[in-house]
Amino acid sequence: MSKMNHLTPHTIAKNFIEPTYGRLSLSQQAELLGISRSSLYYNCKPVDPQTLALMNRIDKIHTDWPTYGTRTIAAQLRRDTDLQIGRKRVRTLMEEMGIAAIYQKPNLSKNETAHPIFSYLLKGVKITRPNQVWGTDITYIRLSGGFVYLVAFLDWYSRYIVSWKLSTSLEQAFVLEAAHEALGIGIQNTGRVLL
Repeated sequence: MSKMNHLTPHTIAKNFIEPTYGRLSLSQQAELLGISRSSLYYNCKPVDPQTLALMNRIDKIHTDWPTYGTRTIAAQLRRDTDLQIGRKRVRTLMEEMGIAAIYQKPNLSKNETAHPIFSYLLKGVKITRPNQVWGTDITYIRLSGGFVYLVAFLDWYSRYIVSWKLSTSLEQAFVLEAAHEALGIGIQNTGRVLL
């Protein structure tokens, strides 16, 4: 179970409970997985349209002025709309969307902490064939009904998208699925993956 700590009880129930399995009842399966039986019947609540509109407005303000923090965005929202929205609500929505104000952090020029500095491993490497070097990125895409996250693995030589996945949450499972799919494609194309 330690590898599944990032999963919610609902996700565990959805992926691992088999209702048609005759040897164990639903209660026994839930108990073995360490979740409550009520998790089996939970339905995710859709995002309310007002909250979605507010999230879109926060995203637009953040895109236009990335240095604005929660206080400034809340003030801007109060000026632009008739909503009386507080800083804490804006902070909650910004955390949910994974955005934060860009500003200079204190003491960035001081390097007193002992942390490893990794060198750029591709310095001087000539990329001459497909599957020699891959890059990856995760981004979010705004849709009319909410947000989705996109992960993509790209081949640097051919600029080919080796694998991609979409997810409604920023959990690691969809990234690992895309990575396994990319490795499978890389192995099929060349017989081996060159790293």
